[in-house]
Amino acid sequence: MTAHDVRLTRAAQLVAAPQQPARHPLTELSTERLARRLVVYNPAQDEVPPLLLRARREIAQLTTADVVHRVISHNPDSFWAIARRGEYGAQRRSAEGFFAFLLLNEEGAERLIDGTLDTSDPDPAMLAAQSEKPAAIYLWAGHARGALTGAIPLVFEKLSTPQYRDVDAYSRAVSADGQRILEAIGFQRGATFRSKSTPHLHMYRRANRDADNCPLYDGYRGRGNAGDLSVTIARTLEDVMRVTSIRSAVYMSEQECPYDEEFDGNDFSATHLIGYVGNEPAGCLRVRYFADFAKIERLAVRREFRKTRLAFQIVRAGIELCRTKGYRRLYGHSQKRLLNFWGRFGFHPLKGGKEFNFSDFDYVEIVLDTTPHPKAISIGVDPYIMIRPEGRWHVPGILERSAIRPVTRPSVAKQRERARA
Repeated sequence: MTAHDVRLTRAAQLVAAPQQPARHPLTELSTERLARRLVVYNPAQDEVPPLLLRARREIAQLTTADVVHRVISHNPDSFWAIARRGEYGAQRRSAEGFFAFLLLNEEGAERLIDGTLDTSDPDPAMLAAQSEKPAAIYLWAGHARGALTGAIPLVFEKLSTPQYRDVDAYSRAVSADGQRILEAIGFQRGATFRSKSTPHLHMYRRANRDADNCPLYDGYRGRGNAGDLSVTIARTLEDVMRVTSIRSAVYMSEQECPYDEEFDGNDFSATHLIGYVGNEPAGCLRVRYFADFAKIERLAVRREFRKTRLAFQIVRAGIELCRTKGYRRLYGHSQKRLLNFWGRFGFHPLKGGKEFNFSDFDYVEIVLDTTPHPKAISIGVDPYIMIRPEGRWHVPGILERSAIRPVTRPSVAKQRERARA
C-alpha cells in the first residue's frame, strides 16, 4: 500500500543473497491446525480504520482508509482481517492484523510488472470485480505480527476457490523480514506476466497452473508420474549424456549406424530435446539453426517406448521451439518409409527436392511452412528475456534476479583503487 517508486527504492536496498529453498511452502502448511488458533474473515467497514491505524505505526507509507474502502467496495475479497480464535465471536470481533490484495485484471497485471501501476491509489479500472476472474493477485499489504503470520496460508485458502486458485500471486518485499517470510513460504524472486518481467517483485506460481503455462519444450521438472510424457531441453552435461545414450541405442545398436556417422560433429552447434516417460529418458530430437530456416533431425525413441505417443510430443515441442525463435520454415530429412509420420505435422516433400541416401537408408527432403509464435523472441522484447536459459524464456532467470543488487562495478572500482595506490 505504498507508492510504487518508494517500494522500488527500498527493495533495491535488500540483501540479494542467493535464495534458499522454501522452508514452509504454502502447499505443505496445515490450515486445519492453524484454524484452531486463528480466524480469517471479511471485516465490517468500521473495523478497517483501526487495523490501518495500528499498522501505520510500522508502515509509514500505508495508504488511506478511503482508498482501502474504495478497493473493498469494488471487490470484498481484497481485504481479510485476522483474529485469534478466542477473541472472535459473532457479537464481538477483535481483529489484530490483516492482509490486503489487489485483484488485478489483465491491464492491471501488466502495469504492475512494468512499474506503472499506482498502488498507493489504484485505478478501479485496473481491478477485477468480485464476479470476475483476476489475471493476477497482488499482495498489497500485510500486518501480522508474531503468531498472526500463521494466517498467511489461511488467507490463501480463501483465495483458492475455482475463481482464484490458478491465478499467480505477486508481492514486493520492502524489508528484510518481508523478504524472508515471502521466500520461506515459496515466493520466488523475479516475476513475469505474459511477455513482461521484473526482478523487483516476488512471484508465487499456483500449483495447478505451473504445468499449464509451460511450453511443450519445457515440460519436465526433474520428476514425473509413471507414464506421463514430457519434453525438456538439454542444458547440462548429464542431459547430453542422456541424448547420447538414446541415440546410441536406436541408431548405433538397432540401425547399425557407424559411430562417426551418428555423432557427426554437429552436436555442439544444436539444441537437443529430451523426451521422458515418467522419469525415464526415452527419446530425443536435435534442432540446428540457419539464416532463414531451422533443421529438425535425429529423432529417436527407445524401442520399449514406441507404443507411447512420445515421438509426436517431441516433434511438436521441436516445432514450437522453432516458432518461438521466430522461424517460418522448418526443414528435415525423412526416411521414405516415415513420410506419413512427418505429414501428420504438416511436413511435405520439398518441391524439386532430392532423394538421397546415407548410413544405409533412403531419405527425402521435407519442409514445413509455418508462422512465428505470437510471443516469438525478437529484438525489441524485454532484454532480460534474451539472457534467460534456452527454452526458459517464460520464467525469470538467474541474471535478472541479480538485477535487484545495486550497480557497483566491482572490477572498475578495484582498478581505480590500484591506480590510486
